[in-house]
Amino acid sequence: MNATPELKTGLERALGERWQTPVTVEEVGVASTGARRRNVLFDATRNGKTLPLVATIIPNPAMQVMSISVEAANLRLAFERGMPVPELHGAWEDPCFVGGPFFVTSRIEGETIPRQVLRLVEADPSLGPRLARQCGEALARLHTADPARAHPDLAGPKPDANPIDQGIATLESLRQELLQPSPSFALGLRWLERHAPAPPAALSLVHGDFRNGNLIVGPDGLRATLDWELAHIGDPMRDPAWLCQRMWRFRNDLLEVGGFGSLDELREGYEAAGGTWREDAFHWWKVQGTLGWGLGLASQAKAHIDGLVPSIVMAASGRRVAELEYDLLRLIQRDYS
Repeated sequence: MNATPELKTGLERALGERWQTPVTVEEVGVASTGARRRNVLFDATRNGKTLPLVATIIPNPAMQVMSISVEAANLRLAFERGMPVPELHGAWEDPCFVGGPFFVTSRIEGETIPRQVLRLVEADPSLGPRLARQCGEALARLHTADPARAHPDLAGPKPDANPIDQGIATLESLRQELLQPSPSFALGLRWLERHAPAPPAALSLVHGDFRNGNLIVGPDGLRATLDWELAHIGDPMRDPAWLCQRMWRFRNDLLEVGGFGSLDELREGYEAAGGTWREDAFHWWKVQGTLGWGLGLASQAKAHIDGLVPSIVMAASGRRVAELEYDLLRLIQRDYS
């Protein structure tokens, strides 16, 4: 998809007002057109200096998961903690500039498409283990941040609430909205209730979608973490468990961590950077995440059917629900065999 002249003008106006100096925008191109947002790559020149940047735009309010201001605050805090993320240059809620809320970050070169990431790993046997450890280190830096420094509007349980209980309640609510019943999902919910681990000693800022596909990777390893729209205050074990879901291995199932590394390498990096690993909670959140993603895919298909978000991408989500039911049963089978 080609960028419009209006988009270029809007970016120039927004950045010019933010930086209080004239800005020229060139080389504008749309990098992706996913179901929820657009990523626009461009070069911005001010005072003779050119910066490679990215604008992340929410074109449809019905698709906005989190306020742009809150997402930008997550990025800023992660950057301050030394987690690999793009540097934030500004966030705008007003849609008058580019047709929707957006924020602008530095552009970081590297691979984001999972199969391309795995090709890098195949070409360099040392990259996979290094990348897995770097992911553990990055998550530990995020999880050891003071959650009180997060944006006050960030979603999360009350200080005395249990994120484990909240995780079950959220899935039960989604299950009630299914267009047709799923015995596998019902069984999964009962398993979660019966095997709930102890809550974490302290809640953390959680990325919420840390996985192969939301990472920028180069020959040197992890360069940045993207897509912070699902960040929240919760159990830190949710992030490494999500990274290890089978659907994010992209058919490279023997390497549990994103299809590129081992669980031992991920845990080694996490603990070395100050994180506390809880094995029972890790497995519980793997089950919860698998069930949650299956229900989420069903909800996306339902949103298309209901006409709320008419999109072929959303419609196609429904075809993968059975795959998640299979993954769920595999994860809990040891307790029913």
